[in-house]
Amino acid sequence: MTYCVGALVEEGIVFASDSRTAAGFDNIATFSKMNVFEIPGERLIVILSSGNLATTQGVITRLRMRARDDQESAVPDGILGLRRMYEAAYLVGNTLREVVGESQAVQQQGVDIGCHFIVGGQIGHQRPRLFHVYPEGNFIEATQDTNFFQIGEHKYGKPVLDRVVKWNTPLKHAAKAIIVSFDSTMRSNLMVGLPIDLLAYEKGAGRVTLRRRFDQGDAYFSQLSGIWSAGLRRAFGEVPEIDWGTKPGE
Repeated sequence: MTYCVGALVEEGIVFASDSRTAAGFDNIATFSKMNVFEIPGERLIVILSSGNLATTQGVITRLRMRARDDQESAVPDGILGLRRMYEAAYLVGNTLREVVGESQAVQQQGVDIGCHFIVGGQIGHQRPRLFHVYPEGNFIEATQDTNFFQIGEHKYGKPVLDRVVKWNTPLKHAAKAIIVSFDSTMRSNLMVGLPIDLLAYEKGAGRVTLRRRFDQGDAYFSQLSGIWSAGLRRAFGEVPEIDWGTKPGE
Protein backbone atom coordinates (compact mmCIF):
# COMPACT_ATOMS: atom_id res chain seq x y z
CA MET A 1 0.00 0.00 0.00
CA THR A 2 1.12 3.55 -0.58
CA TYR A 3 -0.16 7.09 -0.26
CA CYS A 4 0.42 9.98 -2.68
CA VAL A 5 -0.98 13.51 -2.86
CA GLY A 6 -0.88 16.25 -5.47
CA ALA A 7 -2.36 19.67 -4.64
CA LEU A 8 -2.79 22.56 -7.08
CA VAL A 9 -2.84 25.99 -5.43
CA GLU A 10 -2.54 29.53 -6.74
CA GLU A 11 1.22 29.64 -6.03
CA GLY A 12 2.06 26.28 -7.61
CA ILE A 13 1.74 22.54 -6.97
CA VAL A 14 2.71 20.35 -4.02
CA PHE A 15 3.56 16.68 -4.55
CA ALA A 16 4.16 14.09 -1.84
CA SER A 17 4.50 10.31 -1.73
CA ASP A 18 5.51 7.66 0.73
CA SER A 19 7.99 4.96 -0.27
CA ARG A 20 6.57 1.78 1.23
CA THR A 21 5.73 -1.21 -0.91
CA ALA A 22 4.27 -4.38 0.55
CA ALA A 23 3.74 -7.85 -0.87
CA GLY A 24 2.27 -9.36 2.26
CA PHE A 25 2.80 -8.46 5.92
CA ASP A 26 6.31 -9.93 6.02
CA ASN A 27 7.63 -8.48 2.75
CA ILE A 28 8.10 -4.73 3.07
CA ALA A 29 10.38 -2.79 0.74
CA THR A 30 11.16 0.84 -0.06
CA PHE A 31 10.69 2.30 -3.54
CA SER A 32 10.30 5.99 -4.36
CA LYS A 33 6.91 6.73 -5.94
CA MET A 34 7.94 10.21 -7.13
CA ASN A 35 9.48 10.66 -10.58
CA VAL A 36 10.66 14.04 -11.87
CA PHE A 37 11.14 14.98 -15.53
CA GLU A 38 12.87 18.33 -15.79
CA ILE A 39 14.47 20.68 -18.29
CA PRO A 40 15.52 23.52 -15.95
CA GLY A 41 13.92 26.83 -16.88
CA GLU A 42 11.68 25.22 -19.51
CA ARG A 43 9.55 22.50 -17.90
CA LEU A 44 8.97 20.42 -14.82
CA ILE A 45 6.73 17.34 -14.83
CA VAL A 46 6.21 15.21 -11.72
CA ILE A 47 4.59 11.77 -11.72
CA LEU A 48 3.40 10.02 -8.55
CA SER A 49 2.29 6.39 -8.68
CA SER A 50 0.38 3.86 -6.60
CA GLY A 51 -0.70 0.29 -7.27
CA ASN A 52 1.10 -2.67 -8.80
CA LEU A 53 4.82 -1.94 -8.65
CA ALA A 54 5.69 -3.88 -11.81
CA THR A 55 3.11 -1.91 -13.79
CA THR A 56 4.14 1.49 -12.45
CA GLN A 57 7.83 0.77 -13.02
CA GLY A 58 7.05 -0.44 -16.53
CA VAL A 59 5.27 2.82 -17.32
CA ILE A 60 7.97 5.07 -15.82
CA THR A 61 10.79 3.13 -17.49
CA ARG A 62 9.19 3.48 -20.92
CA LEU A 63 8.58 7.18 -20.38
CA ARG A 64 12.25 7.69 -19.49
CA MET A 65 13.53 5.55 -22.36
CA ARG A 66 11.44 7.52 -24.85
CA ALA A 67 12.13 10.95 -23.40
CA ARG A 68 15.45 11.54 -25.24
CA ASP A 69 17.18 10.20 -28.34
CA ASP A 70 20.78 8.92 -28.61
CA GLN A 71 22.07 12.49 -28.80
CA GLU A 72 20.31 13.27 -25.48
CA SER A 73 17.93 15.72 -27.13
CA ALA A 74 14.24 15.66 -26.27
CA VAL A 75 12.09 13.45 -28.49
CA PRO A 76 9.13 15.53 -29.83
CA ASP A 77 6.52 13.00 -28.74
CA GLY A 78 8.38 12.03 -25.57
CA ILE A 79 7.47 13.50 -22.21
CA LEU A 80 10.30 16.06 -22.41
CA GLY A 81 9.26 17.20 -25.88
CA LEU A 82 5.51 17.65 -25.47
CA ARG A 83 4.07 21.15 -25.69
CA ARG A 84 1.21 20.88 -23.17
CA MET A 85 0.62 19.26 -19.79
CA TYR A 86 -2.58 17.75 -21.17
CA GLU A 87 -0.45 15.84 -23.67
CA ALA A 88 1.75 14.58 -20.82
CA ALA A 89 -1.27 13.14 -18.99
CA TYR A 90 -2.48 11.62 -22.26
CA LEU A 91 0.95 10.04 -22.83
CA VAL A 92 1.00 8.52 -19.35
CA GLY A 93 -2.47 7.06 -19.93
CA ASN A 94 -1.49 5.60 -23.30
CA THR A 95 1.72 4.13 -21.89
CA LEU A 96 -0.25 2.58 -19.04
CA ARG A 97 -2.66 0.94 -21.49
CA GLU A 98 0.33 -0.35 -23.44
CA VAL A 99 1.94 -1.96 -20.39
CA VAL A 100 -1.34 -3.43 -19.14
CA GLY A 101 -2.12 -4.78 -22.62
CA GLU A 102 1.12 -6.77 -22.56
CA SER A 103 0.31 -8.26 -19.14
CA GLN A 104 -2.78 -10.30 -19.99
CA ALA A 105 -1.13 -13.55 -18.88
CA VAL A 106 -0.46 -12.05 -15.45
CA GLN A 107 -4.06 -10.83 -15.17
CA GLN A 108 -5.31 -14.31 -16.00
CA GLN A 109 -3.49 -15.57 -12.91
CA GLY A 110 -5.71 -13.32 -10.79
CA VAL A 111 -3.04 -10.68 -10.11
CA ASP A 112 -4.26 -7.10 -9.78
CA ILE A 113 -1.96 -5.11 -12.07
CA GLY A 114 -3.93 -1.86 -11.83
CA CYS A 115 -2.38 1.41 -10.79
CA HIS A 116 -3.06 5.14 -10.53
CA PHE A 117 -0.88 8.13 -11.39
CA ILE A 118 -0.88 11.80 -10.41
CA VAL A 119 0.71 13.88 -13.17
CA GLY A 120 1.41 17.58 -12.77
CA GLY A 121 3.75 20.41 -13.56
CA GLN A 122 4.29 23.31 -15.92
CA ILE A 123 5.59 23.64 -19.48
CA GLY A 124 6.93 27.01 -20.58
CA HIS A 125 4.74 29.95 -19.63
CA GLN A 126 1.52 27.94 -19.61
CA ARG A 127 -0.36 27.59 -16.34
CA PRO A 128 0.53 24.73 -13.98
CA ARG A 129 -1.85 21.77 -14.33
CA LEU A 130 -2.57 18.62 -12.35
CA PHE A 131 -4.17 15.34 -13.47
CA HIS A 132 -5.27 12.00 -12.01
CA VAL A 133 -4.74 9.09 -14.41
CA TYR A 134 -6.93 6.05 -13.73
CA PRO A 135 -6.04 2.34 -14.27
CA GLU A 136 -7.95 2.38 -17.57
CA GLY A 137 -5.72 5.18 -18.89
CA ASN A 138 -8.34 7.93 -18.82
CA PHE A 139 -7.84 10.97 -16.59
CA ILE A 140 -9.38 14.03 -14.97
CA GLU A 141 -7.91 17.46 -14.24
CA ALA A 142 -7.78 19.40 -10.98
CA THR A 143 -9.70 22.69 -10.77
CA GLN A 144 -9.91 25.55 -8.29
CA ASP A 145 -12.90 23.80 -6.68
CA THR A 146 -11.37 20.30 -6.65
CA ASN A 147 -7.73 21.20 -6.31
CA PHE A 148 -6.08 18.06 -4.90
CA PHE A 149 -5.87 14.38 -5.76
CA GLN A 150 -5.00 11.43 -3.53
CA ILE A 151 -4.09 7.92 -4.64
CA GLY A 152 -3.42 4.82 -2.57
CA GLU A 153 -4.49 4.77 1.09
CA HIS A 154 -6.23 8.13 1.01
CA LYS A 155 -9.13 7.99 3.46
CA TYR A 156 -7.26 8.77 6.69
CA GLY A 157 -5.55 11.90 5.37
CA LYS A 158 -8.48 13.36 3.45
CA PRO A 159 -10.23 15.15 6.39
CA VAL A 160 -7.11 17.27 6.97
CA LEU A 161 -6.82 18.26 3.32
CA ASP A 162 -10.55 18.97 3.00
CA ARG A 163 -10.33 21.50 5.84
CA VAL A 164 -7.04 23.19 4.96
CA VAL A 165 -5.94 22.89 1.33
CA LYS A 166 -7.89 25.36 -0.79
CA TRP A 167 -7.00 27.17 -4.03
CA ASN A 168 -5.77 30.25 -2.16
CA THR A 169 -3.80 28.33 0.48
CA PRO A 170 -0.13 29.43 0.40
CA LEU A 171 2.14 26.83 -1.20
CA LYS A 172 4.18 26.15 1.93
CA HIS A 173 1.04 25.90 4.09
CA ALA A 174 -0.37 23.33 1.65
CA ALA A 175 2.87 21.37 1.92
CA LYS A 176 2.64 21.38 5.73
CA ALA A 177 -1.00 20.23 5.64
CA ILE A 178 -0.07 17.38 3.31
CA ILE A 179 2.64 16.18 5.68
CA VAL A 180 0.08 16.28 8.52
CA SER A 181 -2.18 14.11 6.35
CA PHE A 182 0.68 11.62 6.00
CA ASP A 183 1.12 11.52 9.77
CA SER A 184 -2.62 10.85 10.21
CA THR A 185 -2.48 8.10 7.60
CA MET A 186 0.57 6.42 9.11
CA ARG A 187 -1.05 6.33 12.55
CA SER A 188 -4.04 4.42 11.15
CA ASN A 189 -2.38 2.21 8.54
CA LEU A 190 1.03 0.60 9.06
CA MET A 191 1.25 -0.14 5.33
CA VAL A 192 2.07 3.56 4.74
CA GLY A 193 5.38 4.74 6.11
CA LEU A 194 8.57 6.74 5.86
CA PRO A 195 10.51 7.82 3.86
CA ILE A 196 8.23 10.54 2.48
CA ASP A 197 9.24 12.52 -0.62
CA LEU A 198 7.95 16.11 -0.75
CA LEU A 199 8.26 18.55 -3.65
CA ALA A 200 6.71 22.03 -3.75
CA TYR A 201 6.80 23.54 -7.25
CA GLU A 202 6.69 27.32 -7.37
CA LYS A 203 4.68 28.58 -10.35
CA GLY A 204 6.88 29.95 -13.13
CA ALA A 205 10.13 28.44 -11.81
CA GLY A 206 10.43 25.78 -14.50
CA ARG A 207 12.61 23.68 -12.18
CA VAL A 208 12.70 22.09 -8.74
CA THR A 209 13.22 24.71 -6.04
CA LEU A 210 11.75 23.13 -2.88
CA ARG A 211 12.33 19.44 -2.24
CA ARG A 212 12.64 17.42 0.96
CA ARG A 213 12.77 13.78 2.06
CA PHE A 214 11.63 12.72 5.54
CA ASP A 215 13.49 9.59 6.67
CA GLN A 216 13.16 7.55 9.83
CA GLY A 217 13.95 9.70 12.86
CA ASP A 218 13.52 12.99 10.99
CA ALA A 219 13.43 15.73 13.66
CA TYR A 220 10.90 17.95 11.88
CA PHE A 221 8.47 15.11 11.16
CA SER A 222 8.65 13.92 14.77
CA GLN A 223 8.02 17.47 16.00
CA LEU A 224 5.09 17.96 13.63
CA SER A 225 3.54 14.65 14.69
CA GLY A 226 3.82 15.52 18.38
CA ILE A 227 2.41 19.03 17.97
CA TRP A 228 -0.50 17.79 15.85
CA SER A 229 -1.41 15.04 18.34
CA ALA A 230 -1.23 17.46 21.30
CA GLY A 231 -3.29 20.02 19.40
CA LEU A 232 -6.02 17.49 18.64
CA ARG A 233 -6.21 16.44 22.29
CA ARG A 234 -6.36 20.07 23.37
CA ALA A 235 -9.09 20.89 20.84
CA PHE A 236 -11.06 17.82 21.96
CA GLY A 237 -10.87 19.01 25.55
CA GLU A 238 -12.32 22.38 24.53
CA VAL A 239 -15.40 20.84 22.91
CA PRO A 240 -18.41 21.28 25.25
CA GLU A 241 -19.84 18.19 26.90
CA ILE A 242 -22.90 16.67 25.26
CA ASP A 243 -26.21 17.99 26.52
CA TRP A 244 -28.07 14.77 27.22
CA GLY A 245 -31.28 16.53 28.16
CA THR A 246 -33.70 15.10 30.75
CA LYS A 247 -32.94 11.58 31.93
CA PRO A 248 -35.60 8.94 31.16
CA GLY A 249 -38.20 8.74 33.89
CA GLU A 250 -37.61 12.23 35.22
